[in-house]
Amino acid sequence: MEQAIGDTGWRGSQEGWLEAAYDCLLESGVDSVKILPLAKKLNLSRTSFYWFFKDREELLAALVARWREKNTGSIVKQAQAYAESLAEAMLNVFDCWLNSDLFDAKFEFAVRSWALQSDELLAEVRDADLTRLEALKQMFIRFGHSEITADARARTTYLVQIGYISMQSEEDIVVRMKRIPEYIAIYTGQVPEQRELDRFFSRHGYQPDQRE
Repeated sequence: MEQAIGDTGWRGSQEGWLEAAYDCLLESGVDSVKILPLAKKLNLSRTSFYWFFKDREELLAALVARWREKNTGSIVKQAQAYAESLAEAMLNVFDCWLNSDLFDAKFEFAVRSWALQSDELLAEVRDADLTRLEALKQMFIRFGHSEITADARARTTYLVQIGYISMQSEEDIVVRMKRIPEYIAIYTGQVPEQRELDRFFSRHGYQPDQRE
């Protein structure tokens, strides 16, 4: 990113500074998120930073807030979304794993890596994990599972996905879509209806002829 988003002149913008910090975090880790390098990246003066943030710590806190709102917020929202069946409810959650506008996997990896050197952030990440797991557990309970079964299925669903992120695993989209019905069956105990899969595929721009 070469210029601040929503540039207001010589100061740039708060979102521009935050976006530059986000880019640096993903590219090189939290140690690269420093005021002077960000100013150079944005072609702005160092002092203009202080129009928007008190100090570097406030900028880092804004990054964490952005991660929390997007990644944790989206999982909770998708787990609570309307669905006719548990399989469809799980497909709603799977939207997060395929739509970076809902859930940013690279951001997730960067924050979890950052947490390895910050006890405060590690506590924040653990709180986020608990919030996400509880949302998934309640989704299973909503469809008739007991609390213990719901907890186990929620953990299986969530921890597998965090494993994907931690391993930085990549799948060809066709391969991934072919695996989706099997994942749903494993996590929920239900085979998704074709109409449910068709709606899911359509949301993600996956054409029927790609399934062969």
